[in-house]
Amino acid sequence: MASPPKQEIFSNVKATIDLSAFKEREKVISLLYEKPLRTRKLNGMCYKTQGSFEELEELFHEISSFKKSDVHNVRHQKHESSRSPVQVMSVEVVDSVMSYIEQKCSKELDKIGGNEVSMHVHRTHDKVLVDFRLVNPQHPEFLCHHARERFITFYQRIATNLQTRTFDVDPIVLQHRKQIEVRFPELLISDIPRKHSLRSSITVMGSYTDIMWFEEFLENGMATSQRVVRDQGRSPQSRHSDLSGPSAKQPERKEEGESCPICLDVMKKTEMKTLARCQHSFCEDCLKKAFSSKPICPVCGVVYGELEGTQPQNGTMEVSTSKAPLPGYPTYGSIIIRYQIPSGIQGEEHPNPGHSYEGISRVAFLPDSPEGRKVAKLLKRAFQQRLIFTIGRSSTTGRNNVVTWNDVHHKTSRTGGPTNYGYPDPDYLSRVKEELKAKGIY
Repeated sequence: MASPPKQEIFSNVKATIDLSAFKEREKVISLLYEKPLRTRKLNGMCYKTQGSFEELEELFHEISSFKKSDVHNVRHQKHESSRSPVQVMSVEVVDSVMSYIEQKCSKELDKIGGNEVSMHVHRTHDKVLVDFRLVNPQHPEFLCHHARERFITFYQRIATNLQTRTFDVDPIVLQHRKQIEVRFPELLISDIPRKHSLRSSITVMGSYTDIMWFEEFLENGMATSQRVVRDQGRSPQSRHSDLSGPSAKQPERKEEGESCPICLDVMKKTEMKTLARCQHSFCEDCLKKAFSSKPICPVCGVVYGELEGTQPQNGTMEVSTSKAPLPGYPTYGSIIIRYQIPSGIQGEEHPNPGHSYEGISRVAFLPDSPEGRKVAKLLKRAFQQRLIFTIGRSSTTGRNNVVTWNDVHHKTSRTGGPTNYGYPDPDYLSRVKEELKAKGIY
């Protein structure tokens, strides 16, 4: 049940280079084709190039010296920058989301700013702001703007994936808090004080998948969970002898073999079950218990069978079309999806059963292209399997007990690009198909 490694952010970045902005165009073209980038010529004097963020950042540093500039303006800018540091517009964020990013994504934050830009988080009683400033005022101002845009993209990607759940647990589990946090490094776990109660509560913040693995960890039974956290850091031999009891010299118990990822016991071949698609193996009984909760591989998340989510059951999804094109798809009309989830009472599968939840109304857009129509059909299946929405904490307002998106990204604006949840975004359809595939819909 170990979480998969976190993906490198901004591994596939695209940029358009307009040669009319440069005085030494031949040198720019040479750099475009010398670098390990995928470059092609567009109309006029524009070139489109594609690669990792690090590769494109290096390219922009090198070609910036070839830009057209007015000597007087450059001197004036240097004089001004020596007097006061460059600062671009602050970004307002949700405190809970930013706290998660600061604690769980510090390396990614360092990469966004790099050595040129420093980011500062300012918290007041009613808002949280992130500022961006050049470390060296002599450096070009565009570095600050680029860092701000990268942060917005990263923040939105994290925020739209975050969910918050509250679990009632046995107090003994909290005694092994550190071991649990090692086991689930992507989750932010907070205690909720409860007086005069034999149970304890914890709030868990993280992605849908990580919270699902954590829930499965708890649902495997408190005895199993307690044994697992006790066994963290101990050798397989010592765990083995505990389970063997007084008759630890039994020959079959001394057999060295593969450990079950769920219970950590050594598996017997006669009781081992290997999943067909991902080839991960488990004790047959452990796998049955895991699949009774959710039909996914507890290690990698591959879906077996039909996954059902926690979306409220009384919602509607209406699909219509328009002749108006979306940016990036000039030859196609658009598909308009209208979701309506009315307010209601939470069920047993929700964070706070018996409590009310606030419904929502959302509109999303797709290009009316062959690929866009396919995505619309996949979204329809996901909606029918209750996977589009869930109930939790809103990543934009911070409010609890509201209907929120459930790890399947939607374009809720026609324009504005990725930072405004709109078009153009040439990779969006591919990304959303991958997100749906992770839920067994393809």
